[in-house]
Amino acid sequence: MTITTDATTGSVTDDELDARFRPVFESISAGATEREVDRRLAFDEVHRLREAGLGALRAPVEFGGLGATVRQQFRLLIDLAAAESNLPQALRVHFSFAEDQRLAEPSDERDTWLRAVAGGVLVGNAITEPGVGAVDRYRTRLTAKGDGWVLNGTKYYSTGSLYSNYILVAADQDGQRVSVLVDADADGITQHDDWDGFGQRLTASGTTEFSDVAVAADRILGPGYGAAGKTYATSYLQLVQLAVLAGIAQRATDDTAQWVRDRTRSYTHAAADLPREDPLVQQVIGKLSAAAFTARTAVLAVADLLDEVLVDATTAADPVLLDRAELAAAQAQITVSDLVLRATNDLFEVGGASITSESLRLDRHWRNARTISVHNPTIFKSQAIGANVLNGTELPFAWSAGNR
Repeated sequence: MTITTDATTGSVTDDELDARFRPVFESISAGATEREVDRRLAFDEVHRLREAGLGALRAPVEFGGLGATVRQQFRLLIDLAAAESNLPQALRVHFSFAEDQRLAEPSDERDTWLRAVAGGVLVGNAITEPGVGAVDRYRTRLTAKGDGWVLNGTKYYSTGSLYSNYILVAADQDGQRVSVLVDADADGITQHDDWDGFGQRLTASGTTEFSDVAVAADRILGPGYGAAGKTYATSYLQLVQLAVLAGIAQRATDDTAQWVRDRTRSYTHAAADLPREDPLVQQVIGKLSAAAFTARTAVLAVADLLDEVLVDATTAADPVLLDRAELAAAQAQITVSDLVLRATNDLFEVGGASITSESLRLDRHWRNARTISVHNPTIFKSQAIGANVLNGTELPFAWSAGNR
């Protein structure tokens, strides 16, 4: 379909976005269980999203993007997560990269990348290193060679990189932390789908090896990931994970409710002959639905605050706005994680042993939620909130490799 935009604001309506993406999400949703069973990476599904322009949601209209608001973006990410929870996480760094380019000072380089994003280019990441607990101890090195540079090192949790055209790499350059952008298919890059977590198995979060990968000077982007100071990126990237949780809650509600509707067998001492008419079963579904609603509402509330932060480079550097968004994202994380984990565990109360059937794979909802929820564990996040509320302690913006 053709997206129409307001000539002044460049805005696109929710209805237009739904008409564009809902059929794509529905097609992706249909194969989610089979992909989980087969551990089939979602290459075809990512291609459909690329073709529909999901990666260009926030790219400005004048560069060929859709010019969506942060709220609109996260509303769609929740819906995508309900269809396939792996995909918003796989695209998480891409969205952050696109946002960085949108906020950057006008330049030929910035314009080139914005047009590339609008044209369907996707960016993955290679940030974290196995066995390294902080960004200032990276062993991946960018060293001079001839008139250019070469990249050497090994990264893990390279989420989304197997789906991407480019990989954003954190490296050490002469003792300084830098971000480097390399072609995903460049000579010297080897990617492995060896992520062994029990959830979010299709995020392509495995190992990436770099062996004398040539890097041009214009692909060295500056300090990037892990740089000191307040940044929108921590709340933004965390909110993608919360959008995944909200989508998981919605899909768990839909899948469990459908299973109950189709079920005719119950217990001899049940309150009704049919499970769907049993008030105890209805109570479980009601709690699931409430968890999905609350999670969605919390995510969109934080997205509204990020819309205030991400107006332009000036607002994105405003410490008051950044603190407000960071605190809200942290508070939402505690609530949403707890709600969704409990809901995806309690859903099994609606039936007997048959609800644990491998063919249903309803366990994937809890496994995926549990995996997502340990990104920046809530024990650390709740302490940071408490210290901030009680003593005015600064919130921790910088992420470290140890959080994974």
